Amino acid sequence: MKKFFILFIIAVILLGGIFYTTFATSKFGSSGEEVKQIQSKLKSWGFYSGSIDGVYGSKTVEAVKAFQRKNGLTADGVAGEKTLSALGIQSSSGGSGGGTVTANNSNLNLLSKLIYGEARGEEYRGQVAVAATVLNRVANSKFPNTVSGVIYQNGAYTAVSDGQINLTPDATARKAAQDAINGWDPTSRLYILF
Repeated sequence: MKKFFILFIIAVILLGGIFYTTFATSKFGSSGEEVKQIQSKLKSWGFYSGSIDGVYGSKTVEAVKAFQRKNGLTADGVAGEKTLSALGIQSSSGGSGGGTVTANNSNLNLLSKLIYGEARGEEYRGQVAVAATVLNRVANSKFPNTVSGVIYQNGAYTAVSDGQINLTPDATARKAAQDAINGWDPTSRLYILF
């Protein structure tokens, strides 16, 4: 029985190490393309003032902490799974969206949070329109090419400015986000009332 317990503890430690290295991707001392993406996004949103050199130094740590605080994340300065998701960056094992939006959980969650923070008192069509506006901007070369880039663009949405983006969205906001991702765009038609 003791041997089984010891083997179990060793397995837990080994698996814990695997999961930690999978999700704790960029931190102080890291370097590379992912760090450049982090720095670039943080700089465009006003959190980072250093050069985009791909080196995760103290300025990057402080910028990540400021972003994490603003977005209700643990402000540890490590760009792990949740922080990268909030930044709209796939970990180095993933690819780039390049202006297209898929129904991955991070896009769906972020759109849901925006809808709830920005338009929870609006009729359902208006809530879908908020998400559709974001998706239309992602597809437009004049705007950032990710959902998070559009949402966190300086001054774009009051829910980001006043912190309501951090509220927990309800099922209606989540459904509205999914409908927009699935292609419903109430903004594409003009309805004229006489």
